[in-house]
This record gives sequence, C-alpha cells and structure tokens, in this order.
Amino acid sequence: MKFIKSLTVIFWISVSLSPTTAQIHWKEVKSVEDFYQTYPEHLIFMFDQINLDQKGLESVKQYHDQQNYVAASMALLNYYKKSITVSKYRKLQPPISSKRIPAADTILSDVFEVQNVKGRIPILKDGHRDWDYKGPNNDLEWAWLSNRHSQLYTVFKAYMETGNPKYAEYADEFLRDFIIKSWPYPNSKTNTKGLVWRGLEVSFRAKKWSEIFYTSLGIEYFNPATQLMILASLPEHAHYNRHFHSKQGNWLTMEISALTCVAAYFPEYKNSAKWINYSIDQMFASMKKQIYPDGVQTELASHYHNVSLYNFELFYDICKEVGKTLPQEYEKILIKMFDYTAKNMRPDGSRVLNNDSDRGNGTDNNQAIILNTLKKFDRPDWRYIATNGKLGSKPLQSSFFYPWAGQLISRSGFDTQAHWSFFDVGPWGTGHQHQDKLHLSVTAFGTDFLVDSGRFAYRGSVAERYRLYAQSSAAHNVVLIDDKNQNPGPTEVKNALDKTHFKIHKDYDYAYGDFNDFENLSGSAKHTRAVFYLRNGFWLVADKIKTDRPRALKFLWHWHPEVKIIQGEKNIKGRHKNGTLSLTALGDQNFKISELRGQLEPSVQGWYSPEYNIYAPNSVTEFSTNIDQEEHFLWLIVPESEDSPALSIEKIITHEDHFKIKFTFNGQKKKLVLPFEDATKVDLN
Repeated sequence: MKFIKSLTVIFWISVSLSPTTAQIHWKEVKSVEDFYQTYPEHLIFMFDQINLDQKGLESVKQYHDQQNYVAASMALLNYYKKSITVSKYRKLQPPISSKRIPAADTILSDVFEVQNVKGRIPILKDGHRDWDYKGPNNDLEWAWLSNRHSQLYTVFKAYMETGNPKYAEYADEFLRDFIIKSWPYPNSKTNTKGLVWRGLEVSFRAKKWSEIFYTSLGIEYFNPATQLMILASLPEHAHYNRHFHSKQGNWLTMEISALTCVAAYFPEYKNSAKWINYSIDQMFASMKKQIYPDGVQTELASHYHNVSLYNFELFYDICKEVGKTLPQEYEKILIKMFDYTAKNMRPDGSRVLNNDSDRGNGTDNNQAIILNTLKKFDRPDWRYIATNGKLGSKPLQSSFFYPWAGQLISRSGFDTQAHWSFFDVGPWGTGHQHQDKLHLSVTAFGTDFLVDSGRFAYRGSVAERYRLYAQSSAAHNVVLIDDKNQNPGPTEVKNALDKTHFKIHKDYDYAYGDFNDFENLSGSAKHTRAVFYLRNGFWLVADKIKTDRPRALKFLWHWHPEVKIIQGEKNIKGRHKNGTLSLTALGDQNFKISELRGQLEPSVQGWYSPEYNIYAPNSVTEFSTNIDQEEHFLWLIVPESEDSPALSIEKIITHEDHFKIKFTFNGQKKKLVLPFEDATKVDLN
C-alpha cells in the first residue's frame, strides 16, 4: 500500500503546487532545479522510494529531511557517481568525434525500424513524440516493440562507439520525452496508458535504462534532470513488473528478470530486497513449469525458447553478481536449455524455423548464443558444433531426439555443408503454435531446400493477409486430408515419448508420429508418418493414411524461394547453385502434380517468411490423389551434387505395418525394414 499512498501524494503535490509554480517547456527541463520546479511531485516520489538510511546516503537524508530537495537530488547523483556498484556499466566518456553510423543517423530523424518496417514517429502539438504511433502498417506490434526502446539503445551505443555528441544529446532528450509523456503511472494492468504500459515493454525498458543510467553518469551530455527522471520512473517499472506480470510462459520470464535487474542494480530502493526474493521464487517455479525435462521450452518455438533462455540466463548472471544463491537445479536446467540451442543449430548457425519463429540471421542466431555462453560454461561439444568442427570436441552423436518436445534433429555431421533436418512429432505447444505436426524441413550443401513457411507478422496489414496461412497446415510439409487443417492441441504433454517412437543409430535416424484430429472433417482419418535418414545419404518418408471413407489427399512440399523446381513424372528436383535436392514418390499411386507460387486467391499458398515482416513467394509442390481406403505412400529425398554416392532403389514391398526396401548405395547393397510405428523394428543390413 506504500506505493499507492506515494502516488496519492504525487497527485496532491501536483494539484497544490502546479498553480503557483512557473512551468517551463519539457524540452528545457535539464537541471535539478528545472526538474523540481516543473515536476516536484515526481522528485518527491523518487525520494519516497529510496531507503535514505542506507550507508552513503547520509547527506542525501540530511537535505531531504530539511526539504531541500534540490540539494538532496544533487547529493544523490553524486552518490551514484562515486559508488562502485554495477561497475560493468560504468565507462569513461569517449573522445569527441564527428563520426557517424548510418543506422543511428536514421533514428536521429525519428525514423524507427521495428521488425524490418520503418516509420517516422509523428510529433504532437506539445512537442512530444507520439508514443502510441502504430507504424505505417497500423500494427500494434510495431508500437509495442517501439516502446521497448531498441532505437534508444542503438543511438546510445553509437555514441559510445563514436563519441559524437549528437547521439548522446538525442538519447538524453528521448528519455525525457518518453518518461514525462508516460506520467502519470497507471498503477493498473488495464490499458489506461495506451501502448506504453504493458508488461513486456516495461521489462525491456527497465533493463536498457539501468545500463544507460550508470554509463550516463560519466557523460557530460546527459542532463541531471534526465538521470533523476530515470530514478523516479524505474520504481514504477519495477512495481508494474512485480504486481502485474504474466502468470506463466516467456512473458513472465522477461518481466521478472527485469524486476530483478532493477532490484539488483538499485539496492537503494526500499523494496529491492523483497523484489529479488520474490523474483527467485517466481523464476525458479516458472523455469520448472516452462522447461521440459529434455531442456526444450514448452511453446516449442525455437525463437521463444531462446527468448526464455536469454532471460533465465540474465537472471542467473544478476543473482551471481549480487551474491544471491539459486537452487542447484536452476543451473542444470539452464545448461539443458543451452544444450538444445546448440544441438538444433543448422550448419550455418541459424535455428529451427518452427511455430512462431524466425530462422535467425547475422548475429541473431544459435551460433552467436552458444559462442557467447562458452565464456560461462566450458562445453567442448558446443564449441565444436558452433565452429563447424574447427574447435572443441566432436559430440558422441550427430543427431538428437527430444522425447518431450517430440523433435528429431538429423544431421550427417557438423561441417557447413552437412545434411540437416527437423521432424516434428510433438505436441502443439503452449503458445505461438502452428498446425504443423509431422512437418519435415531439410537442409543440405549450406542451403535450405524444404522449409516451414514462417510466421510473417502478428498484426497489421501483413498479418491480415498471411497470418492465418502461416498458422495453417497448408503452410507446412504435411498432408491435407479433404483440404482440412489439423485442429489445435494438445498444448503440452505429461510424459515423454518412449523408445518405440525414435532411434538414433550410428548409421541412421528414425522417428514416427501420427495425427487424427482434423478441422471439420467428416468421419475419421489418421495420418502416420515415419522418417528414416541414412547418415550421409538420403531420407525416406513413409506415410500411412487410415480412413473410414474415400478421401482427397494433398501432399505438400514447400521449397526455399531460391530453389528452382524442375518437375518430372513422379520426381521433383529442387535446384540451387550449391546443389540439388531430389524428391521422388516411390509408390505406384497416380498423382496430379502442381506447382503453386505466390498465390493469393482463392487461398494463400506459396509464400515464405524467414523473419518477422519479411516474406517472398516460394514454390510449393502439391501431389494430389484420391483414395478409397487405407493407403501407404513412400517418398525418397536425396541431396545430389557432383560427388554424391550413387543410389538405386531396386525393390519395394509394402506390408500392413512396414515397407521392405532393397537398395544399393555407394556400391553397397542394403535391405531396410521401415516400420510405420515402431522404432524397435527398424532393421538395416
């Protein structure tokens, strides 16, 4: 109740002082005197949040008790400047220069780029930027992400890199603009402040502002009023993340890690100790709920796994920094999460494109995450994976199955040209889900060939056109039965898949899954898919469709936009400058084969989005056929290059529960038993 009383005092002081206090324009509020003269209620509120009995604050307390708030404020800033806490953020002012950084220069003109979309922030009549601006596509996500202040951080880092005062001056005014416009703090989870006060945005700002505050103490271009405004606003941010945070998922992780950040870096706040203890309880409980025993976050989207991982790691680091002990299990689970990030990595360092994920490019990828965490955890196997075998120790196996997540990561090795695939036989996920069970993605020769279509956007004009498509089964490499999507669910599982569902052998990988719940489907139908990968060779995909009536089937294969499709009678070759992937229907079924690309009507099909708000047309091969009863299908997927081993399929026998296949590969004759549903029955000799 103390915080609410303080807010009431703010209102009283504002009402009582405003009529008699000369106001100056917010842009001119730069000194301690300016701040007290124009916003006395917020300065007094700031002091009410600080434990003035803390060692080192004696002069601050003395001036405060005399109600000399200007002198008390100056003493407080002097205390922070002389303090040795949070040394990692305390840096010397860089030498003055006129160097420029293009990305930061764009921001100086109030053009912000959010998730690959640029928009110029409108200026309101009062001179403030319009912090509710939704970008050129009228996208709520654009406004929310803008209010996380990545653009502020970009300009601030540009100043530290170049020493150009223009960047520091912009960052200083940016902070004053935003903080003043954000007042009064709503003290409620209701959306009373539009797009400014939401848990995620609050959490991102709190982390960035904490760093900027301590670094700014040694920079002459940051005004005292700005620094005091940060100190006045951070308790409001902490209060929001403490009392209005999400109850589960990666949102809770992000919000609570921000609460910890404020509490740890500003121990002077009266509630800091309580905030940290609360955070430890919440974060550990959330980790145990969010993370499966195999180390995968329950939303089952690689992007959000990494988001949660970042915040769990940040919390871990902060607790170590301030000497707070965490349960031993916390570190063990954290290491399992990193292990998954390392082992689902594509040969080029990016991540799985599944559910609402971005593929990851540049520094936003799994490789960068793992190389950075090697400073903390000595794992030679992670180093080997992240450096494509140049450093570290080779893992004992190339492929990995995650029995709780239901994900098979197959690969030939760890070099940049290695074969890599992702096969999904797991649950729907607890958030950011797509209807994509039994989807298969394939990479070879450093190139993605068979792909997931991606996430496109959540809101705005891009989402209006592509969002439903992105989530649908039609956007994935699965089978449509009577043109029906998969239904959602189950969101999570209580038990791991047993050993009958998968097998990792030195020569091959195998996994299977099934699905039988289709949207508005008449009668009953079940799709069972098994994937077999021969190490350094090829993939076989066995599909069984069980049905109680005749069905129309569409087998979908989505290709990367850079892959050119060449169609044969029952064979598709996807050609790229780096190599070719051959896809062949091996059975005796008759198919109508169609290629769709960049279609918008009568339904969206043939579009690919590797990152949020980035998309392009891609080719989709559709194998259509009709069945009257249960039918079995077999697909051969072969990476081909000039030096690929020769392969010939000599005989295929179809049984009720398996295929028997005779083939010659690299001069060796082989026999394979490929079951639809039991890994223990796989036999290769």
